[in-house]
Amino acid sequence: MEKSNALTILKHALLMERKGKALYEKAMEHSRDEAVKAFFKDLADDEQEHMNILEKQFKALMSSSKFTAGGFENDGSQVSAPDILDETLKHKITAAGFEATAITAAIGFEEKAIKLYAIRSEEATDPEEKKLYHWLSTWETTHLKKLMALDAALMETVWQDNSFWPY
Repeated sequence: MEKSNALTILKHALLMERKGKALYEKAMEHSRDEAVKAFFKDLADDEQEHMNILEKQFKALMSSSKFTAGGFENDGSQVSAPDILDETLKHKITAAGFEATAITAAIGFEEKAIKLYAIRSEEATDPEEKKLYHWLSTWETTHLKKLMALDAALMETVWQDNSFWPY
């Protein structure tokens, strides 16, 4: 891939990660519960780590026209995202509150990131770029699965609390 296109993709990826981090930080600020704050802080910290990695690759590409080896040899499935499905956490997030809205928005961010990273992993010709984007795609998939499970648990709580079940 030509250098300018790779740089454009890195810029787009950095912006997505920055938006995700800002969302998680805002949700953290709005929360009154320490466990919920910690949950959003963990996610914001992950996004900062991804930004750091992407910035390093951006600088490497600018200076040497190559992606640098970064320890992304594993397939990403060994990366453990924080366990956000703690039962106490589910009960501390109100399904109609700001935190739940942030979770819904975060699902959209994660889906976009996964799509971008998966496409780049497939299209990349630079082996280090391929590894990087595969690793990021897998990492963001772990976030997405857990956020979707939390969102589903919040919806189920609303249905239970309001007797919406037909049986």
